[in-house]
Amino acid sequence: MAQPYQTLIDDIVAATLKGKIQSKQQVYRMLQAGVEPGSGELFERALEATLAALEPDLAPGDDEFKQAKAMRKQRALLTIQGEWQRWQADNQATAVITGVEAEILNAPPAERLSQLVAALDPNRDRPLSREQLVQLARALKQAPADAAPATEAEPALGTLADGLEQGIAAWQQLEGDVVGWIYAQGQQIGFSQPGDRPSPWQHWGRIVSQPALKRLFEDLALHQTVTAAGIAMPLRVADWVAWGVVLQRLQLALVNWFDRQPYDPQAGKRLSIATFLTFAVVWGQISSRLGEQGQRTLARGSFQLALQGLRQFANQSYFPLYGGLFTALSGEPLRALLDYLDQPLQEVANTAVKARILTLLGYSQRALGNYSQAQRFHQQALEVAREAKDIPCEIASLNHLSRTCVAQQDFETAQGHSQRALILARQSGDRIGQANALANLGYSQVAQGQSQLLEAEQYETVLSYLEQGLALSEQVGDRPSQALCANSLGIAQLKLGQYRDAIASLQQGLQVAQAIGDRFLMASNFANMAAAHQGDGNLEQAVLTGCLGMYLLHQIDSPEWRQPAALLSILYGQLGPDTFESILADHRRQFLAVIGVDGYDFLQPLLARYRESLE
Repeated sequence: MAQPYQTLIDDIVAATLKGKIQSKQQVYRMLQAGVEPGSGELFERALEATLAALEPDLAPGDDEFKQAKAMRKQRALLTIQGEWQRWQADNQATAVITGVEAEILNAPPAERLSQLVAALDPNRDRPLSREQLVQLARALKQAPADAAPATEAEPALGTLADGLEQGIAAWQQLEGDVVGWIYAQGQQIGFSQPGDRPSPWQHWGRIVSQPALKRLFEDLALHQTVTAAGIAMPLRVADWVAWGVVLQRLQLALVNWFDRQPYDPQAGKRLSIATFLTFAVVWGQISSRLGEQGQRTLARGSFQLALQGLRQFANQSYFPLYGGLFTALSGEPLRALLDYLDQPLQEVANTAVKARILTLLGYSQRALGNYSQAQRFHQQALEVAREAKDIPCEIASLNHLSRTCVAQQDFETAQGHSQRALILARQSGDRIGQANALANLGYSQVAQGQSQLLEAEQYETVLSYLEQGLALSEQVGDRPSQALCANSLGIAQLKLGQYRDAIASLQQGLQVAQAIGDRFLMASNFANMAAAHQGDGNLEQAVLTGCLGMYLLHQIDSPEWRQPAALLSILYGQLGPDTFESILADHRRQFLAVIGVDGYDFLQPLLARYRESLE
């Protein structure tokens, strides 16, 4: 077979040199007609041998005519090589879509929807392009009709084709204006927008004409969650398929756009994280609503689509192994993930992706004060990470277990977890894990020192752990770890009565937490800064930071909001109502910059609620 391919190559080169071939498309067609399927490796060998044999004639020498002829022949061969690569790519794309068509067409009716969901997966080695989706819809529409009547569990092939076509048409409407809402006057980037300000859902809802999709977007714009009003009862399978196409492509387009922003790469990563979490929440809510309506097949498919997005998220370099409270949708940004992913996730096979998602959920549970739940998630993540041989996730799980044990005042176990994390991080070269392990080791020993008096030298050792952890996190440039380490150091300095040092560390942690969008660490820094300012005698700043910490902790449903509320109640009594309210009024602009008008107006009622709870 190699000899015929050598003849084919020689024929193309000769025709090119004689001027009979004048376009690359002609070369492409000759390759298409001349290379037998499955014999591409033989053609490549012949082409490589021809190029290698030409090398001596290309070297500078006395015979300039011979060299010029060799250069012309080389240009012809390079054209063949380029068109061969193009033909291979086209052939592979054809093979992919042909395989997808066969999987759906040959599947039993009850498995068609799951096969289509698998075909839409962006984590495939070769994700389907829009043109391939068009081709798939055409193939499904042309297939013979089923004899048995179609149902939701066993949809007709034509129904799936209709859904694909509707989704493609809706995406064509949206594609050129995915981020148009960002440029609206006075608009802030994000999914959660108060009042009547434009939101992405509202923006997209105005563009699309597909009724079910418009209804979903309008529901999300109005309620910032999927309610019963956003889903028809029952939802048509074709409408659900259209949602799958559009929501997936919206997520991919947004993440690609945010990842490419050069003006602030950290903000881009934060917004990409928010996008991944937002669409996971939306699919989780859709799954829950469909389950309530008795549409079990579509509910399972919706959860699979949520997992596909989370799997893609877990494989990103910026996946937050050491953070997790990022704003997704207003309302319940934390509980949404927990409510819709916890139970179904137990049915998913143990993989590195599952371990990382469990780590995210565990962090969220700890922030909510559900320490036993957090421990369960992190312990499961540890076991799955070990099984999947995901060492960074294993180290992160040990670090999170250490932090959770401190919250439960189990200091010895906490130190054991952090020491194991430190050893494993050093052995594997995981500097981010090492930074967190040092911070957790020092943090747990400081916390233990509150109940067991330590010697001055021991405190110095403990602070050195925390300072090493912060310095290492800064060196590696991992901002979630930097935020956690600065927060840990600040809390330790606060506990040791080093108030001004504590304020400086907590302010550093606050700046990083704000940059990455970690709501829990933002709130924690404000709350602990209030105690540090009180210890330093600056009661005005204690009121300002205490109010911000109290509100933000309450906003994310953390029971820790009562800690700054208790401090504020003491300050209220010390300063008197008039002075306290005057401080709030004097710092109104600073409050509005962080928590908005609604948050500012809620400060006094929230503090009153705390005082009433003590009566």
